[in-house]
Amino acid sequence: MSAIIERTIKAKKGLVPLDFKELYQYRELFWVLSWRNVLIRYKQTYLGVAWAVLQPLLTMLVFVVIFGGVAKMDSKGAPFAVFSFAALLPWLFFSNAISESSNSLVASQNMITKVYFPRLIIPASAVLSGLLDLLISMGLLLLLMLWYGVKFTPYFLLLPLFFAATFLTAMGFGFWFSALSVRYRDVKYVVPFLVRMGIYISPVGYLSDKLYSRFGDWYGLNPLVGIIDGFRWCILGSAFEPNWTGLWLGWAVMLTVLVSGAVYFRSTEKTFADVI
Repeated sequence: MSAIIERTIKAKKGLVPLDFKELYQYRELFWVLSWRNVLIRYKQTYLGVAWAVLQPLLTMLVFVVIFGGVAKMDSKGAPFAVFSFAALLPWLFFSNAISESSNSLVASQNMITKVYFPRLIIPASAVLSGLLDLLISMGLLLLLMLWYGVKFTPYFLLLPLFFAATFLTAMGFGFWFSALSVRYRDVKYVVPFLVRMGIYISPVGYLSDKLYSRFGDWYGLNPLVGIIDGFRWCILGSAFEPNWTGLWLGWAVMLTVLVSGAVYFRSTEKTFADVI
């Protein structure tokens, strides 16, 4: 008769309580779950992965008509299609990432209650799965730049830095929302509301200057503000240089959310199987 092996999950000590060696050992599971999330997202849909093209394009058209045509928002002379699409790149990735990751633990109930693996992999893989859509959207942006004759600038080389900031911001919020959703199922209703509100308080369809002039550098406490401004700066040039104080404030918030999210996730991880 085989012995029963019991594993006790304990929070790792340290500022960021992550066991990177253990996470590396489960890297294959991480990639498998990430790819599974991509397949599930478009499974049994008539258009399949074409939605990764249609969603940003249709959203851009709405912004062009409403903000560019009806509201006549200033875009500093840049084509409004490129102006809005540059902001939609990080926003759509972020909004989809936290929507997917916030419910990822609850959706993986069977796995969590039957087998041990680092639970952090689940929300992290949900965030990572959005990179495919982001890369497709990036290809669409390049085509739009060519169509409208937007020249590439040296700042374009800094774009990966803002990609990384978007990913880390989504990861931090994903840790928080996914862990909270296990105990508080209200989270699944709160997250869509925050996403709907967030697109209006983030400078997706307008210049951030308008709200910086009203609220000062504190507007940058919304980490998406600096990220969106950074994308526009890299894509459209020096005329869109971000508010640096606001940018640093936003990145400070990003790191705070990321670290505190990892700490809270690890401190509550041992109870997931019991309460989920």
